[in-house]
Amino acid sequence: MLGGVKKCFVAAGGKRVMASFKGKFESAKQDWETPIELFDELNKEFNFTLDAAASGTNKKVNKYFDQASNGLVQSWSSEVVWLNPPYGDGKHKLVDWVKKAVAEKENGATTVMLIPARTNTNWFHDLCLKHGEVRFIRGRPKFGGASHGLPQPLCFVIFRSNKH
Repeated sequence: MLGGVKKCFVAAGGKRVMASFKGKFESAKQDWETPIELFDELNKEFNFTLDAAASGTNKKVNKYFDQASNGLVQSWSSEVVWLNPPYGDGKHKLVDWVKKAVAEKENGATTVMLIPARTNTNWFHDLCLKHGEVRFIRGRPKFGGASHGLPQPLCFVIFRSNKH
């Protein structure tokens, strides 16, 4: 929780004021490789045992789930999970990965996610702020294969195991 602020701004008449950003932050590519500098610092702290959304070429630890094995349907029980999920591949939404990380806390998993800081969404408030620890990232990290940093703010969300 940041400074105890939990409520969202609601305009007069009780309606939320939202701009349309359809397509603004979309990407056909969903397997951007995590910048190693971001991963290494967190790996020193957490010692990851599973990369839950990776490929053979961008995995950060030896044990990983790729698109074919689908980390959303696998157990993460008792793992320390690194997760740079697809941000929206049409089939699954980013919120599906966040819900999975929250659910896996009950199975003994600790998950560290690298996601967009979508502080204007219900799921960010209801899941990330309520069940996790949020660490905002300064600047625009450049992901492997990209020519520039992402145009959106990023954060790490840490969902710690409930079985400590």
